[in-house]
Amino acid sequence: MAALDSTTAALARPEDPAVAPLMAGLLDEYTTRYGAGATAEFTKHPTELFTEEHGGALVLLIEDGQTVAGGALRAFDFELAARGILEPDSAFPDRPTAEFKRIWTHAEHRRRGLGRRVLDELERRAAGLGYRQVFLTTGPSQPEAVGLYLAAGYTELPDHGAAARGFAVHPFVKPLP
Repeated sequence: MAALDSTTAALARPEDPAVAPLMAGLLDEYTTRYGAGATAEFTKHPTELFTEEHGGALVLLIEDGQTVAGGALRAFDFELAARGILEPDSAFPDRPTAEFKRIWTHAEHRRRGLGRRVLDELERRAAGLGYRQVFLTTGPSQPEAVGLYLAAGYTELPDHGAAARGFAVHPFVKPLP
């Protein structure tokens, strides 16, 4: 297994061929854990929202020419990101907020700190784009993601839509320096 410092962080555009392993890996992960309906997640958050001209970024970790991890950020949109999770009149702070999406590490490269490195890169990029906090969610079948976010200093928020939806998701927030 290669050392963590042999990975290179790179910005990518959605159409970049190096993004394909990230998307394919996520699709496989989501359908394995949640079933075929999980593909709706990809159309709900179009990849063009993860470009700088839309206030976003797509970060990849590359090792030996292969995409081993990555994630994306976009401008937070309450209707798209938090409707049915947070209450509309919640005390969610009114500050420039990024939403992190599509955080993934290739199965053969897990348990090496790459997920944390993706978070660090996304946080750095978000701060550089002027965001002052991060919002993200993860699903009920991803306990390792919950652990990662808690260890990285994220605060879990209540999911106010769990009863209506029939299952809970895990929303998180973290202020950026």
